[in-house]
Amino acid sequence: MAISFSLDKKLIILVMIVSVIALSITAYLSFNYADQILKQRQGEQLFGESRVRGDTLRLLFESRIEQNNILANDPMIRILVAELNQIPDNQIDKARDETRRSFLTQVQAFQGLVGYSIGFEDVKIMGASGNLFFTLGRVTNTDFSNDPLFKKGLTRSFVDFEPTPSGKKMIVISPVFHQDSKKGDEPIGVIVSRMRTAAIDNTLLNRSGLGETGEVYIVNDGSLMLSESRFIDDVIFKQKVNTIPVQKCFREGEEYMGFYPDYRGITIYGSSYCAEDLGFVLLAEIDEAEIVEPVMILQDRIFQTGLLITTGMAIIAFAISKTLSTPLIKLKNAANKVAKGEFDVRTNIRTSDEIGELSHAFDSMAQKLQDSLIEIKEKEDVIKKQEDILLQFSDYSENYCVCMVDIMNSTKITSNLTERETSEFYKIFLNSLAIIVRKFDGIVVKNIGDALLFYFPVGHSEKEHTLKNCLDCCMTISESHNEIANQLKQQKLPIFNYRISATYGIVRIAKTSTSSVNDIFGTTVNRCAKINRAAPPNGLIIGQDFYNNAKNIDDFTFQKSDSDLVSADHGYEGYIVSRLNLTTKLN
Repeated sequence: MAISFSLDKKLIILVMIVSVIALSITAYLSFNYADQILKQRQGEQLFGESRVRGDTLRLLFESRIEQNNILANDPMIRILVAELNQIPDNQIDKARDETRRSFLTQVQAFQGLVGYSIGFEDVKIMGASGNLFFTLGRVTNTDFSNDPLFKKGLTRSFVDFEPTPSGKKMIVISPVFHQDSKKGDEPIGVIVSRMRTAAIDNTLLNRSGLGETGEVYIVNDGSLMLSESRFIDDVIFKQKVNTIPVQKCFREGEEYMGFYPDYRGITIYGSSYCAEDLGFVLLAEIDEAEIVEPVMILQDRIFQTGLLITTGMAIIAFAISKTLSTPLIKLKNAANKVAKGEFDVRTNIRTSDEIGELSHAFDSMAQKLQDSLIEIKEKEDVIKKQEDILLQFSDYSENYCVCMVDIMNSTKITSNLTERETSEFYKIFLNSLAIIVRKFDGIVVKNIGDALLFYFPVGHSEKEHTLKNCLDCCMTISESHNEIANQLKQQKLPIFNYRISATYGIVRIAKTSTSSVNDIFGTTVNRCAKINRAAPPNGLIIGQDFYNNAKNIDDFTFQKSDSDLVSADHGYEGYIVSRLNLTTKLN
């Protein structure tokens, strides 16, 4: 006996397939999560390395400055520097030889105290004018007045580096002050000490925990590398490093952590320690390829597993689709025939599952469509008649004077009125305006809420007359406020103000055979509505085009509106209109 599967059983199988796909998606998300966790942990490790080593270097630099300050604050050194500052330049060589032994005694005492432990090698002691008073080494130049290190040393203590054939040396510079100096006094000299960098190199060259491609190095404020590179030989004071963390530190005083190209142009993951005050930034970096290598291995394994699952699911899906495809194809073919207008088609599928029920519903639908088609054809003539009416619209454009009168604060005014009072309120207002408009041969288009829209057609030979007629009409409406107010008082209705606006230009005319009133629309109508809010209470404002054509008409004055609602920034301007009184005309 053949087993009959209902649609729900088939859906169960499909859900199983979807579940497997969901497992694949979960595996993919797990890969992304592992990628994020791995990068996060690597970032935390790099951050820790940069922070610990950066703090170590900061402490070392600050300690070297403090130790150099011990020599700079030596009482005998201060006395000797102060005395030599008083010697004339032509006697300085003799005085330098006479005081060398005294300087040497104090320097040797300093070496015995802290010098050997900090790698102290040489010292130069200079006066306030840059004259060299003492040095352990041999020099050919005794004038350091233009030396940038000397100038900077007159302002504060700091650490710098200088290149040597074997790499670099640390230079610690400290100002020398008079014994009785107070805060703010000028220094009397500068001490420049040269020291070995073994302690710094040990801190930077220790690459434990940095994998196969990790390294830690420092860069000065001139963007030059000050320590050895793991990948390139002989880079000290030669390799330019202008990466994102270096820019962030010396331009913005900020630290940075993330992916970026390093000095080799290779994408790395790095963390910086910014010591802008000490003139260096420390970078701890590791190649991106080394970070993502475990993730790529995991990705390959997930891909292989997913490929096997997909292949198995494809085989299962193919077998299931065969049980569904035959009746569905029959339904599809029938639907295509219905789409072509063959409503007499029937599927006659007799399976006992939901597809059979769908087939029965489809056949019923086709029958109803066939019946509806007859009814639709019977009503086709009626529809065509309606289409003829709609198609009798035509449009053309003309130059019109477009006017609008709008009640101010109508919503607030009518909120407390009854329905009958509101109707009477608008009736008085609109009827009063319509009478005035018709008196001046204007044409009322419609009322828009609490506003009335009307226009004056402008013939080419009658343009000036029509513009003046339009202005007279609008000013009459403005001057009729008291008369309208009296009618409202008689009906015990609230008194209101209104604004009048007028524009001139091309409008689009919509004509229909079902109405004797033409509708108007276009930019001229839109601008009439926009400038209306800039009109004074019971006053008239006109647009720029109206003004350009009517500014020479007698009996009216025009004043440019200073309202923010109409300005050159909005693309259109407005002018307030008033009648020219008799006295003004006589003058």
